[in-house]
Amino acid sequence: MNPTAQLLEPEIRELIRDGLYTELREALHLLPPADVAEILSELEPQQAAVGFRFMPRDDAAVAFSYLSPEKQEELIGALGAEGSVKLVEAMVPDDRARLLDELPEEVAQRIVASLSPETRKITQAILGYPARSVGRLMTPDYVRVRIDWTIGQALEHIRKHGRDAETVNVVYVVDEQGKLVDDIRLRQLLFANPGDPVTGVMNHQFVSLRAEQPQDEAVAMLQRYDRTALPVVDSRGVLLGIVTHDDVADVAQALATEEIQKLGGMEALDVSYMAASLNELIFKRGKWLAMLFLGEMLTASAMTHYEHAIEAAPVLSLFLPLIISSGGNSGGQATTLVIRAMALGEVGVKDWLRVFGRELATGAVLGLFLGVIGFGRIMLWQYFGWDGGKYTEHYQLIATTIFASLIGVVLWGSLMGGMLPLLLRACKLDPAAISAPLVATLVDVTGLIIYFSTAMLILSKTLLGGPPPDLLLSEAVVSIVEVSPFKPGDDELRLRVQSDEQAAAGKSSRVSVKAKGLPEGWEPAPGTRVRLHLEAQDAASLEVVDAKK
Repeated sequence: MNPTAQLLEPEIRELIRDGLYTELREALHLLPPADVAEILSELEPQQAAVGFRFMPRDDAAVAFSYLSPEKQEELIGALGAEGSVKLVEAMVPDDRARLLDELPEEVAQRIVASLSPETRKITQAILGYPARSVGRLMTPDYVRVRIDWTIGQALEHIRKHGRDAETVNVVYVVDEQGKLVDDIRLRQLLFANPGDPVTGVMNHQFVSLRAEQPQDEAVAMLQRYDRTALPVVDSRGVLLGIVTHDDVADVAQALATEEIQKLGGMEALDVSYMAASLNELIFKRGKWLAMLFLGEMLTASAMTHYEHAIEAAPVLSLFLPLIISSGGNSGGQATTLVIRAMALGEVGVKDWLRVFGRELATGAVLGLFLGVIGFGRIMLWQYFGWDGGKYTEHYQLIATTIFASLIGVVLWGSLMGGMLPLLLRACKLDPAAISAPLVATLVDVTGLIIYFSTAMLILSKTLLGGPPPDLLLSEAVVSIVEVSPFKPGDDELRLRVQSDEQAAAGKSSRVSVKAKGLPEGWEPAPGTRVRLHLEAQDAASLEVVDAKK
């Protein structure tokens, strides 16, 4: 609530409670309609109804149009049939049509049936246009003049009929058939000679909307041509009404809200957040959460492929959230920027190469920046001993792995986030609704692959190294150093073992032994000497040479 409304709300409450209706009428009349709506929306419906009953009819109608649809419905119920009809009938046609469109069908039909014949005809005409079309926004309250009039005749007509118009800043010129010929600024008429013809100030450079056009096109055109109102015509060019900037501003706000909700990875709400039912919130959000969950299962599948790498170098798992989140964050940034640029008409599918180049450069620099931070973090923790020995003697290689992985993942995330919205638009899909969930899922999976591929490349001769030459033989006698958890029914037994040469060098290797190749009833234990019958790094079978004493 703005400061003015917040300051006056207690006074309005007191006037209603004490029955001082003359003072209430004066207080509300002096306030802007938007502030009146904000104050009365904070009151109980019955109290707000009292305020609206004692306001001048026109003031009440304007203030009522500023209320949210939920508050309007509550107030109609509190006002009763007669009071609500009077209030609705006093509203301007486009606001009246919007209200009736949002009310429950039974309530709307009852109010429409109670309107005067002329008001009902105008309202039903507006409601006859498709939902979210320009026709639903337009008002028939405008000023038009004939092309064969003089300036003096036009000004006299404006003085007589302009009081009830939505705006008189722009006057519309029509021919004998009612077709729009031009629009003229009022100041052009005021400073012209009254005896000159209207055609003398016309330039035929007008812009118009079609009644069946989508409302978002009206938003774009009003912004592009910097107009306070735009005329609406039918297929023959006959002037039907006008769309004003305040109505278009409401549409722009609704569209922006819808886009933001879609970017959050959910289906846009049909009503405000507080008005949405619990079932609607669960349904709108649950569908996308389920799809994201299923997509993230690919990450789990990818993790199983690198299980041996994590087991060989557990320190890699410490940085996994860091790497994945960095890619997702960069992808989310790029997606948001490109979708907004597309919404503003700055970027189209044809600009994909430029977007690719910009995201390639941006992603590389950002990845390098984050990589330096990650590299420095590992070196700093190692220097001060804060790592608890987890980085081992190969901390420099681990830092290099994090550095290179961050560059790759952030670069890939930026490219994915920048190009995916354009690809979806080329496929006639809504980028705002699909891009964010897809980017999050794809960058997580591919980021995992980039990270472990980089780790295996850099650490292949150390932490992730294969077995030494003596373990590449067809068989080898080794000592068991460590036994991974194993229970009956498992497919393989995982061991850390040492050959005599490895023991002298302080090294060891990991090996997996197929369960069917284990001696029956044997329980592995560290210190046991065994002979491995090898297949590359895995062992097909094992026989005990010397059990641990």
